[in-house]
Amino acid sequence: MTQGALGIFLSLFLFMGSAAAQQQVPNAPLPQAPSSTSRSGNLNQLTAQMAPGKGTQPLPQQTAPATPSASQEQGPVGNQPQKTPPEMPAPGQQAYKMVVPVTYVNVPVTVLDKHGKPVSGLTWRQFRVYEDGVRQHIAFFTSDAYPMSIAFVIDQTLPSDVMKKVNHALAAVQGGLAPYDSMAVVTYDGTGPKLITTFTAAHSSRLTVALKNSQRSGERMGVPSMSGPMMAGPTINGQQVDPNLAPQRGNAGFLVMPRTAHPLNDAILYAANLLSQQPRGRKRIIYVISDGKDVRSQASYKQVARFLLTNNITVYGTLVGDASIWGVGFLDKVHLPLLPPEDVLPKYAVATGGQVDAEFSENAIQESFARITAMARDQYTLMYASHTPLLSEKFRTIDVRVEGIPGLTILAKRGYYPSANMGQ
Repeated sequence: MTQGALGIFLSLFLFMGSAAAQQQVPNAPLPQAPSSTSRSGNLNQLTAQMAPGKGTQPLPQQTAPATPSASQEQGPVGNQPQKTPPEMPAPGQQAYKMVVPVTYVNVPVTVLDKHGKPVSGLTWRQFRVYEDGVRQHIAFFTSDAYPMSIAFVIDQTLPSDVMKKVNHALAAVQGGLAPYDSMAVVTYDGTGPKLITTFTAAHSSRLTVALKNSQRSGERMGVPSMSGPMMAGPTINGQQVDPNLAPQRGNAGFLVMPRTAHPLNDAILYAANLLSQQPRGRKRIIYVISDGKDVRSQASYKQVARFLLTNNITVYGTLVGDASIWGVGFLDKVHLPLLPPEDVLPKYAVATGGQVDAEFSENAIQESFARITAMARDQYTLMYASHTPLLSEKFRTIDVRVEGIPGLTILAKRGYYPSANMGQ
């Protein structure tokens, strides 16, 4: 290459470098904030796929409690008083007309004094709510009465003399209800649960007829006998094992009829499915009149209890028959061998924050229903926002306390399972 050609090449190279230096470099695109509408839509799609309660119906738009601020969401620390008051309905406002976010946990609470009487007049400042041991901010509080949806479950496997008392006591059921309450009637026997009527107005003639149609004669009692292989007590090689059971001692035997199925678990689950379809803003209650025992149910206690807690259903009941007698009922609870099956009704009441009475006479059964209905109506309702992800199915414990008043009994559910319909 000649010297002249080399000079021309160098001049051209320097000119192209200068032009490239003057070219503007475009700015990188700024990161865009995610669309709140899109994020909300995705969340709605996610929660729509979660259906722990069968048949839960959509509800009309109603008043919702205020969303806690960022400082409130952290909740109170330790035993320090809560500074920000919860959302409370104005005087005269119907507290049960509300819709809450799915992250809210609804906790009905009954407070009893040392005589078992409901305690009224408490304020939100006196309550403490803990989830898994961590104190929560109370976002909503009211002591106003809610309308109740009650699934009334009647045990028809009772002995005939006990069933007769229950039949007569049914006439007093409607007297403990308010006009805005509703009730469904479910019975069960050895074949399983049976629906007598779906939810209907508490004072309707339809409910009156349904309660009358639910009356049955009950199971036959044992037949007295003085002889036979079942009447002499256990023997080995023809010798009496326990001479005290021998007929010569004046012991009259009873030929007891074989024990049939008593599917209490199945009946409660059936009633709970009915209640899960009731709208929000109503207390969901199962009231059971039974001896409290379960035999040969298809559903287990754990399965039924989980469904109850997921759908905010409280179980109340009146124990009748041998379960109302102190001796037999007590032996049932300590699980001695060769005794009748475990009494599961009190377990449901304790787990869901309900109450169970044990009554023997017809008048006491009537009074029990009126007393428990009033107790369920005079509850406090607390709500708090849970900060644990809903996708977790782990059981979460709830502990409710009242500060400053000793000797109180607090009835509230022991916990809950996360679901998309929390706060109902």
